[in-house]
Amino acid sequence: MQGSFIWYELMSADTAAATAFYGAVVGWEAKPQGEPHGDYTIFSVPGFEMGVAGMMAINPDMACSGARPGWIGYIAANDVDATVAEIVATGGRLLKGPEDIPGGIGRFAVVNDPHGAVFCLFRPNMPEGPLPASAAPGSQGTFGWRELYAGNREADFAFYSRLFGWEKSLAVDMGDMGIYQCFDLKGQGLGGMMTATPDMGPPTWNYYINVDGIEAAAARVAAAGGKVLHGPQEVPGGSFILNCLDREGALFSLASMTR
Repeated sequence: MQGSFIWYELMSADTAAATAFYGAVVGWEAKPQGEPHGDYTIFSVPGFEMGVAGMMAINPDMACSGARPGWIGYIAANDVDATVAEIVATGGRLLKGPEDIPGGIGRFAVVNDPHGAVFCLFRPNMPEGPLPASAAPGSQGTFGWRELYAGNREADFAFYSRLFGWEKSLAVDMGDMGIYQCFDLKGQGLGGMMTATPDMGPPTWNYYINVDGIEAAAARVAAAGGKVLHGPQEVPGGSFILNCLDREGALFSLASMTR
């Protein structure tokens, strides 16, 4: 499990609007959790109990501390505290935690890499018995790719590789935009990274949600009040992508095997 992406979380200042937006665009159902989890919502693919992502409301205190709408990914860590110590020792920074999630969910920490891209570490407490049914990988509403717009691609790959055992796979030369480096974990494709160009803003992670048909999805983004930044574009492997902003300006992306 170490080094795999196991959860995704949206920080939202308008959870009702975000629920409506992602329901319209990718078809998620929303399940508010209530205490002891506060104003937290689980998104799931219709027909499946297992969640694919969560949403946390940005309260006034969080907003005053600089929290803004956006997505964050959780990377599995067998020992959260030890991984935090290694991150800090190699140029990253601890932003929150480590601490236990109420209700016995697990232990987490919020950190950033040496160039400022934020992510979470998570060690879940696995329940007894089988897990709830989940949607098949690649189906609409599941996450399928992760992308780092890095401060420095080579330096940041070395940082993550030391922590999580990621390995380089396909490298794509994008001309003036540099090299796009795909990476695997134990032979399974996880994502890609590139050095961020000046117009991309600060280093950040971006997450791709699978959809059935990219052009119809682009129309749903616009109709729901979001914005398509780039695409549809065909990428190596034959899939099609969109880079988008939701109604609150949070970056996310969509991917489909069909136009």
